[in-house]
Amino acid sequence: MKRIYLDHNATTPVYPEIFKAMEPFLKDNWGNPSSIHWAAREPRKAVDSAREQVAGLFGCQPNEVVFTSSGSEGNNFAIKGIANSKKSKGNHIITTVVEHPSVLNTCKYLSREGFDVTFLPVNSQGMIDLSQLKDSITDRTILITIMFANNETGTIFPVDEIGSIAGEKGVVFHCDAVQAAGKLPLDVDKLNVDILSISGHKLYAPKGVGAVYVKRGVRLTPLIHGGHHERNRRAGTENVAGIAALGKACEVALRDMEKETSHILGLRDKLHRGLVERIDHIRLNGHPEKRLPTTLNVSFEYIEGESILLNLDMKGVAASSGSACTSGSLEPSHVLTSMGLPPETAHGSVRFSFGKSNTDEDVDYVLEILPPIVERLRSMSPLYAKGQTLNR
Repeated sequence: MKRIYLDHNATTPVYPEIFKAMEPFLKDNWGNPSSIHWAAREPRKAVDSAREQVAGLFGCQPNEVVFTSSGSEGNNFAIKGIANSKKSKGNHIITTVVEHPSVLNTCKYLSREGFDVTFLPVNSQGMIDLSQLKDSITDRTILITIMFANNETGTIFPVDEIGSIAGEKGVVFHCDAVQAAGKLPLDVDKLNVDILSISGHKLYAPKGVGAVYVKRGVRLTPLIHGGHHERNRRAGTENVAGIAALGKACEVALRDMEKETSHILGLRDKLHRGLVERIDHIRLNGHPEKRLPTTLNVSFEYIEGESILLNLDMKGVAASSGSACTSGSLEPSHVLTSMGLPPETAHGSVRFSFGKSNTDEDVDYVLEILPPIVERLRSMSPLYAKGQTLNR
């Protein structure tokens, strides 16, 4: 049976070139990089080198990079760190209703701790209104935290404009760039961000490592207390193998981004065109143009996405219905319902997310097997029969 992986927004395989970079620190160079003897020298060099590689992707100075264990930790570090360090100046935070759970739930936690959080709505394409953002800022606003690109729909937010608005008002701007890293340029100066977080396993490094850009002069209260690691910003012995892999992944992403984007965008659009030609009653979720090249989220009306995914899996195709972090929930996607989709339509959504190894043959195979799956499921759906009658 074929095995086709179309769930790269959930996680990516460790690319051979990146695995090679981490391998020495899983075997021979196992020392603690904070020690002062011979066993620490190579690990310390690896951490320093990786910091420079990550800084290269960010367009920042190496000492502005903080290593973490994940994107979720990075988002918690940024949001709680600013909230706690600036609570004497204000208690107002602005975010959106379509953020990743690591941002939404952190903001909800802070709202229970006495912070005032504004959750900006989005339109039917998943985009925010910048004038509404401006109007939401008060003299008590200390943080704006808005993602670069949505993990479910791929909709890309106007990060540079958001950063300019925040800068004019003297408000710290944090951007969750986990889904954008390796797919879009992350020049932090051009983006006008103060803090930006990424995760290794979204750009072909292993799980368990991430990084945060913290602009020089921005003060955050540490999330993890302990030793003096990461210039007193994040305690804990460094994950040297993971950090070395993340550094290499950032170097590869910067090198290959333009070529890979063109390839992946062609596959995404080919699949979308093919689905529209072969299947009726489907809708694209997200902005039609301002969208990640990797991401295609579509709703198949009258049937459940979960049933589609199970049938695809039996044919060897891995896709998803949204964020892997919410896959245990029976509720429809908060992203899609926030865009105005009825719950039954949101339940019928499938996210295809492409990566380096995908080919035209992968798309051809999906276009061969998916229409019969949809037809069979709809033939068993009372919603489809009712919908067809109403459409007549």
